[in-house]
Amino acid sequence: QVQLVESGGGLVQAGGSLRLSCAASGGTFTTYPMGWFRQAPGKEREFVAAISRSGGGTRTADSVKGRFIISRDNAKKTVYLQMNSLKLEDTAVYYCAATARSETYVAFARNSEYNYWGQGTQVTVSS
Repeated sequence: QVQLVESGGGLVQAGGSLRLSCAASGGTFTTYPMGWFRQAPGKEREFVAAISRSGGGTRTADSVKGRFIISRDNAKKTVYLQMNSLKLEDTAVYYCAATARSETYVAFARNSEYNYWGQGTQVTVSS
């Protein structure tokens, strides 16, 4: 079983930045493909960004492309989401996820491809 703990959420003004962290522990493998998803009130959970096991392959949703950057530090077993130029519509609970897929360079973007989830961290963007 993989345990994921998100941190770094909070209240920030539009145009500001936040850095989310996701610390992983347990599980069979040392590294996993991982991703960030978010869910706003009344909306379905949506893909934000994903990163391959190696860290060399990444994907970002069109809505955050150019503003958000996903990265990982496998020595620390931590994945990060650097969020810049935040907008009001970025307000949501952000979830970290991991999958047991073994591909080294593939980043996965679908909810159904992930089987481990963190508890979420709230990000609120104000004007």
